[in-house]
Amino acid sequence: MNVLGIETTCDETATAVVMPGENGRGRILSNEVLSQIAEHAAYGGVVPEIAARAHVEVLDRLIDRALGSAGLTLAQVDGIAVAAGPGLIGGVLIGLVTAKTQALVARKPLIAVNHLEAHALTARLTDGIGFPYLLLLASGGHTQLVAVKGVGDYVRLGTTIDDAIGEAFDKVAKLLGLGYPGGPEVERMAETGDPERFALPRPMLGRREANFSLSGLKTALRIEAEKLAPLSTADVADLCASFQAAVVDVVVDRLRVAMRDFAGVAGHPTALVAAGGVAANGAIRRALTTQAGEAGLAFVAPPLALCGDNGAMIAWAGIERLRLGLVDDLTAPARARWPFAEPKAVA
Repeated sequence: MNVLGIETTCDETATAVVMPGENGRGRILSNEVLSQIAEHAAYGGVVPEIAARAHVEVLDRLIDRALGSAGLTLAQVDGIAVAAGPGLIGGVLIGLVTAKTQALVARKPLIAVNHLEAHALTARLTDGIGFPYLLLLASGGHTQLVAVKGVGDYVRLGTTIDDAIGEAFDKVAKLLGLGYPGGPEVERMAETGDPERFALPRPMLGRREANFSLSGLKTALRIEAEKLAPLSTADVADLCASFQAAVVDVVVDRLRVAMRDFAGVAGHPTALVAAGGVAANGAIRRALTTQAGEAGLAFVAPPLALCGDNGAMIAWAGIERLRLGLVDDLTAPARARWPFAEPKAVA
């Protein structure tokens, strides 16, 4: 079974061909990604219209490259999977219309994939882990703790009530005058900073529910920065280190709550999994590895190339759904918002 995956939900145009491999893992035959960082850098964030136009210009060529690298033609794939949301609606529409057209012409099954579900299933692509597992899904726009019970069966144990982790990193970077994308820049500066110089708050610490709140932390950092302005390079490094340390403490605390709640909805987890762009952050990875070890769990995170948006995760989610007969027709809608996990029932 070979599935073509198409991803255009934000500022990466990505295509891939994936097939099932050994030990429950997937085998990535090709994985093409064109980033739009240069196009958006001057604006300090993603401009939806620029992103959509960039997808139009390169998507057909990138699909040809993915198929060519895999040594296949469109007629030889068994399905076409596409991220149908959530995301910037212009980009989502471009990917979805392209996938529908190819599915219609080649008479192939169409699988409209939830972009967040694809992140959630990436650990099965890379490591073949079994259900159920506890997932920290953290990206630029999403922060959730989820019990992944099976394909299409997800229980949200906690979420953010304001900023997502990646969003907070990006806003802090912009506040401190760092480059775009902001998350990696904050992490880079934090490596040389003093994480104890600024006593920043740890929002939601100790709360019974596994939710996050990061807007207050971001505001506290802004206040500290304004006291010191103009900032030296050492000031910026210390602010980044203090901010990152606060985020790590919050993540660990919220994770402990989610681990406690997991048993009530899904039994014993097979692993602790991190996915999404923020899973590339080294400090967060190290903290999660330690936390998983203390809980007697394996820690699984994708290789850095699969943490961000990519076509391989879309293709793999397509394989998972196609195996179960979960295919879509040409009326599948593009969705700017598309929750993928049901909230945990309140006792």
